[in-house]
Amino acid sequence: MLHRTLNLGILAHVDAGKTTLTERLLHAAGVIDEIGSVDDGTTQTDTLALERRRGITIKAAVVSFAIDDVTVNLIDTPGHPDFIAEVDRVLGVLDGAVLVISAVEGVQAQTRLLMRALQRLRVPTLLFVNKIDRTGADPERVLRQVAERLTADAVAVGSVCVEDVAERDDELLAAYVDDPRRITSEQERLALARATASLRAHPVFFGSARTGAGIGELTRGITELLPAQEGDAAAPVSGTVFKVGRGEAGESVAYVRMFAGTLRARERLPEGKVTALATFDRGGAVQTQTVCAGQIAKLWGLGRIRIGDPIGAPRANAVAVFDRPTLETVVAPLDGGDRAALHSALVQLAEQDPLINLRQDDSRHELSVCVYGEVQKEVIEATLADDYGIDVEFRETTMICIERPLGSGAAVEEIGAETNQHVATVGLRLDPAEPGSGIAFRLEVELRSVPLYIYKTVDDFRSSMDAYVRASLERGLAGWRVDDCVVTMTHSGYAAPVSGAGDFRKLTPVVLMRALQEAGTVVCEPIHRFVLDGPPDALRPTLRVLAHLRAEVLTTTASDTTCTVEGEIAAARMHLLQRELRGLTHGEGVLEFAFDRYEPVT
Repeated sequence: MLHRTLNLGILAHVDAGKTTLTERLLHAAGVIDEIGSVDDGTTQTDTLALERRRGITIKAAVVSFAIDDVTVNLIDTPGHPDFIAEVDRVLGVLDGAVLVISAVEGVQAQTRLLMRALQRLRVPTLLFVNKIDRTGADPERVLRQVAERLTADAVAVGSVCVEDVAERDDELLAAYVDDPRRITSEQERLALARATASLRAHPVFFGSARTGAGIGELTRGITELLPAQEGDAAAPVSGTVFKVGRGEAGESVAYVRMFAGTLRARERLPEGKVTALATFDRGGAVQTQTVCAGQIAKLWGLGRIRIGDPIGAPRANAVAVFDRPTLETVVAPLDGGDRAALHSALVQLAEQDPLINLRQDDSRHELSVCVYGEVQKEVIEATLADDYGIDVEFRETTMICIERPLGSGAAVEEIGAETNQHVATVGLRLDPAEPGSGIAFRLEVELRSVPLYIYKTVDDFRSSMDAYVRASLERGLAGWRVDDCVVTMTHSGYAAPVSGAGDFRKLTPVVLMRALQEAGTVVCEPIHRFVLDGPPDALRPTLRVLAHLRAEVLTTTASDTTCTVEGEIAAARMHLLQRELRGLTHGEGVLEFAFDRYEPVT
C-alpha cells in the first residue's frame, strides 16, 4: 500500500513569524478553529511552559493536516541560533521546507545559515516573505536580498513568466522553442514543480501569517510544488529517530521518520520492543497499530534509543550539517543535597539533546554541559527548576578546547605486575593523526589473547575496547578531550575464569594516560570562520577592530550599498566582535559565523 505524505519543515530566523505561519496553515486546513498567539502562549506547537513564557520555539514540534489527497506532517523548528542543534535533527527527515523571511528585517544571518544547510542536504524549499502588512515592509528589497545573499534561483510566484521557468526546466524549454503559444498553465506549473524538486528553482511567496494574506497561494504551492513521498510500505523497515521526549509518566518517547516498510505495535526490534505507536492526524498524535513509509510516528518502549539512531536498516546519507557547540559551563545545585538529583536530571536532558554532552569531573565534583549560547543556559536553568524542582547556578562560560598528541607514546600493564591492580594485560600505542580526523582504534593482538568467554566475538572485544579508549580520552593531560589520534592495542591477556570485562575497562585509562604522558599534548582552541555584511562606510572601522581582535581577514568586497568582510577568528574573541557589531555598522550589520577547525592556542 502506498501513502502520499509530505514531511514539511518550517524554518526561519527568530521572530520572522514561522510559528504564526504554522497556526495560519492549521487554521486554513480546518484543524483549529482559532489562531493562537505567540505572545499569549496559545499556539499549537509551542507547548512547553517555557516556550509560552518566552514566546520562542525551543523544541521541534510536529502537527498534521490534510490538503486534498496529501497528508502534511508539519515540523515547527526553533529560530534562535542557540537551538540550531534541534533544527539539525529535523533537516534529515524532511521532504520539503518553507523558509520564512520577514519583509521588514529581510535576510538575516540565521536565514543564510539555514538556506545553506537546506541546499547542502538538497531539500526542496519554498520561500515565504512574511509580514508584508507591517510598517517598514519592503518586499522588493527583500527579493533583491534573496537573489544576492541566498540563491540566484529565486522565482517570484505571481510575477513568474514562462521564460523564467523554461530557463530551469529542459522539457518546458523544448516546448517553448517549439511554440510558446501552445504552452498551458498546467505545463508551466508541472515544470516549476520539477525545477523545485531538483533545486533549480526556489519559488517565492509573499503574504502575512497574521492576516492570512497570501496563505492560499502558499498552501497550493506546498502541495503542488513540493514532492510528496509515496514510500514503499512492503520494503524492509527503515527509519530515523530525530527527537526523544518524555511521556506523562516520564517514559522515553522516540519521534521517528519512516523511510520504508511498515512497523507494528508490539513488534520486537534490535533496539527493543515497541509497546505503543502514534501517528499524527489533523493536529496531534493519535494511537495506532501500524506506521508506514513516509509517516512520522511516536514510539514507546525503546528506553535506550537516542537521537540519530536508526530504526531497522540505517540510511547512508543521514548526516549532521551543523557544528557541535564550542561553549562549556559548569552547572551546580544551589542546595548541595540536590547533587545526585541534578546529575539524574541532566542525564535525561542529554537524552533529549545529546550535544549537551554531560561531563562529570570526579576530582572536582563538578558537572559540565556544552551550550551554544547564553539563552540556552537560561532555558536549561528554567527547565531544571520547572520540571525537576532543582535550582542551579552556572559558572562563567568557557570555550571548549581539545588536546592533540604532540608525538607517539606507548605503555603496557602485564598481569601480575606490582603496578597492575587488575586481572588483565593491556598495551596501547597512541599516535597523532591528521587534524579533523577524530579518534581511530586498531586491534593488533594475537587472537588467542582475546578473552572470548567474556566477549562473544573478536568484533565485540574490538568494539568494547574502542568504547573504553574513547571514554578514557574524554580528559587529557590539560583536562580537555583528546582528539585526532590513532590508538592501537598492542598487548592483551587474561586469566580465565578470573578476568572480567571490568578489568579491561578499568585498566584502559591507566595505560592510555601513561602513553599520553609520553606523547605529550598541545591544547587547541576553536576557530570560527565569519562573514560580516554592513554599510560601505563601516569597512575601515571594521577592519581596525578585526586587527585588534587578531582576526585574519581573508577577503573584503565593497559596493555603493554594502561591504562584506570574510575571515577567521578565535572563538574566544567572537563575542567581542558581536558586541562591537552594532556600533560599527550603525545597527545594519549582519554577522554570520560557524566553527571551522581547531588550532593550537597562541
